[in-house]
Amino acid sequence: MRKFTIKQKLWSVAGQFDINDETGQLAYHVQGALFKFPKEFTITDQEGRFVSRIKHRFNWFLPIFTVTLADGQVIRIRKKFTWIGANYTISDFGLEVEGDFWNMNFSLLDEGREAARIHQRWLHLPSTYDLELYDDALADLAISLVVAIDYVKAIEASSASTG
Repeated sequence: MRKFTIKQKLWSVAGQFDINDETGQLAYHVQGALFKFPKEFTITDQEGRFVSRIKHRFNWFLPIFTVTLADGQVIRIRKKFTWIGANYTISDFGLEVEGDFWNMNFSLLDEGREAARIHQRWLHLPSTYDLELYDDALADLAISLVVAIDYVKAIEASSASTG
């Protein structure tokens, strides 16, 4: 099992932050595009090698993200409509994400088996997530997923505060 801490910088306009492993060492770096619409994030590993690019695809109803992994594989993360908690589907992997009622804890499910657990810390500013990964092969995808979920939550919080 591997563990990661994803903590955004409080004053990062573009959405730039680091992801550390359980020892506190840099594991990934996330760089958001400042002036791109729709929003885009690039993730690199600790040595600066490309891991994935996440693009928010504009959709009026439910958010959709396209994730391009380093091996060229393209995946879509789509938020599903639910009354309680947030759920997401991940195309071509047979993976699903289930969120709890408070939208703070998520499970990444691989054919019903938990492959990762994502927990957003309460009352932390900026957003801080803990990721427990049970399948190392899904590390890059799980990291990309957390970045996408956090962006969806930021969009929803922003539209709730303006509406």
